[in-house]
Amino acid sequence: MNFRLDLFVVGWLLVLIGAFQVPVVLTALYYGEDSFPYLFSMLLAFAAGGVLSNVTRTGERRLRPRDGFFVVGSAWVIASVGGALPYYFTGTLGVVDSIFESVAGFTTTGSTVMSKLDEAERALLLWRSITQWTGGMGIILFTIAILPLLGIGGMQLFKAEVPGPVTDKIAPRIAETARRLWLIYVGFTLLECFCLWSAGMGMFDAICHSLTTLATGGFSTNDMSVGGFNSAAIEWIVTLFMVIAGINFVIHHRVLTGRVGVVWKDTELRYYLGVLLFVTTVCTVVLTIGGKPFSEALRDGAFQTVSLMTTTGYATDNFELWPSLLQMLFLIIMFLGGMAGSTSGGVKSLRAILGVRALGAAFDRLVHPRAVRPVKYGGKPVDEEILAGIWAFFCAYFLIIAATATIVTAFGYNLETAFSAALTSISNVGPGLSAIGAYDNFAHFPAPVKLLLATVMVAGRLEVFTLIILLMPSFLGW
Repeated sequence: MNFRLDLFVVGWLLVLIGAFQVPVVLTALYYGEDSFPYLFSMLLAFAAGGVLSNVTRTGERRLRPRDGFFVVGSAWVIASVGGALPYYFTGTLGVVDSIFESVAGFTTTGSTVMSKLDEAERALLLWRSITQWTGGMGIILFTIAILPLLGIGGMQLFKAEVPGPVTDKIAPRIAETARRLWLIYVGFTLLECFCLWSAGMGMFDAICHSLTTLATGGFSTNDMSVGGFNSAAIEWIVTLFMVIAGINFVIHHRVLTGRVGVVWKDTELRYYLGVLLFVTTVCTVVLTIGGKPFSEALRDGAFQTVSLMTTTGYATDNFELWPSLLQMLFLIIMFLGGMAGSTSGGVKSLRAILGVRALGAAFDRLVHPRAVRPVKYGGKPVDEEILAGIWAFFCAYFLIIAATATIVTAFGYNLETAFSAALTSISNVGPGLSAIGAYDNFAHFPAPVKLLLATVMVAGRLEVFTLIILLMPSFLGW
């Protein structure tokens, strides 16, 4: 590993974190809030990043795969610590809570320890939204768009960071791919902001919610989340853009470049939309039977289904009061998540499809031992190595959930809280059940549990394997 080059890249990441705090300082000045904590945090990031990048400057410009994993892992640690500074310097949160809130932001999990958001400084609310927006597509994915300016290629970082078991590049050069993805990302963000503002949401709230919707993050400026605006139009707009954010951004690129005909042939897209439609229908029927007017049942059912499957975590109603059947369905779709290549969390729809098909093929072999039935996707056989990786991913995913839930119960929490906390953290969803429901927060957890859940959030955001690889003795050369 070339640690000098790795630290050089990390130094530039710190500079980027400082740059993202510029709008926060301007917001504090605009609203007459104390701008010094944000200014100090920004300058500290600039200084640390500038010194690190200059001290470690090197003529070597080739990142190896191991360097890619190290830089990605380091970036999330650096981002989490750097992102925690505004919370701490403003005196809003303590050290552990600041780190938790920062991790929940950059990983787009949306779990929070903050309350009384209506009374919080607007600059801090904007920072919460910015952390989710930058984390949504990935700080690393953003960085590789400018790394060529520094003479560094970024394919290794793309492999380590981009969600999903396969990487579908849009352009031959990875930097060009990153630029196109971010242009689409920015475009959808601006479009949603305009739509929300047109529907009656204030401009500041529209900016914050558009940032956190496209990131499938779920941080809101209101304690009652999107439901606090009490607007059917706003809820349907947010629902639409959550659906968009849960779709592979490569598909968005295909649509925008006129290749609409091939889009509907995508198996994962049909599966993703099919699950959303099925769960929404069940919710609507159950809520209507329970006494809600059909239009309200449809709106609430669609919003909550999309919010949880895309792992955004917004709420318009307290779904903890809904029938147990719906809560069970919500836990399942929280696990599934959106499409590979989207900003959502979970195991991703593509893995679920291939896992089910591999299971079917295994049962076929039990009945017909001599039959040869390869698992196919898109009409082509899937490599056994990919399938083995998917099963290994599922195994690691469930082991982390089981271990995390066990530890949380050791601190006196009931099974429902512990299990949903583990699931919502690794799936990067936000809310859970029982003590961490739609309108609850994570402030009541003791510091060790908060740090544990923050670590699990990072593991989920890095698709589990990246973090595991970094902790392996063989990777460290022991």
